[in-house]
Amino acid sequence: MSDTVNPNAISVIVITKNEAHDIRECLESVRGWVNQIIVFDSGSTDGTQDICRELGAEVSETDWPGFGQQKQRALDAAAGPWILSLDADERISTDLRDEILAAVAQASAKLFQIPRESSYCGTWIHHSGWSPDHVLRLFHQDTARFSRDLVHERLIPVEGHAIATLSNKLIHYSFRDFSEVLSKINSYSTYGATQGAARGKKGGLRKALLHGLWSFIRTYFIQRGYLDGKMGLVLAISNAEGTYYRYLKLMLIEQQQAQTVSPVTEHTHG
Repeated sequence: MSDTVNPNAISVIVITKNEAHDIRECLESVRGWVNQIIVFDSGSTDGTQDICRELGAEVSETDWPGFGQQKQRALDAAAGPWILSLDADERISTDLRDEILAAVAQASAKLFQIPRESSYCGTWIHHSGWSPDHVLRLFHQDTARFSRDLVHERLIPVEGHAIATLSNKLIHYSFRDFSEVLSKINSYSTYGATQGAARGKKGGLRKALLHGLWSFIRTYFIQRGYLDGKMGLVLAISNAEGTYYRYLKLMLIEQQQAQTVSPVTEHTHG
């Protein structure tokens, strides 16, 4: 970074693993107008690291502690003072770029949320709980920290700082195809179950069925997923599946823990 004392300097932070299909367009959308790009990679085998270095990013290759802790690592490594947190499947449009630069220059606030427009397997979703979707992504380095969640991490603002809202949308290509949907249902339900077990949550078949059903009802009816057409129905079903498997995996974790705590003991007779 050439000018670490610049009060308007922006560091972009991204975490990656096997994101070669997305990371180039993500970094190209910020290259040339931010001051630093920080990438924390956890074992990519598809050349993600080489693409990031080619585009001028500072790449750290690390283990995988979970989404929240990995993003905090990237934040701690950034020079700042302004931070723009992105996922590899997100893009900054030219209009949003201009708005970000103006917001940083004016410094009317230190925390900014950005409206996000998301694509699901090639279809833009405008309901289903995905829109409106405001994500806190632009902030002054001393105003927020990432939660330590394994999955569904969030930025936790420091008390006393108001959150302003930008108007231009962040573009999000969340799922390319159904293979990615199934892969993320599997990984995210595992993370969710592990995190739930650590927090004392209980699983079970009945809970899996009821929570899965409620997830479908909330997405498709309450959040008006039916207005997103057939892909709204598909999304509601996949949300229900993810919830269903999370509670089943939590049930299996409980069973494994019970077996560890109460092993079968052999009794010998004299």
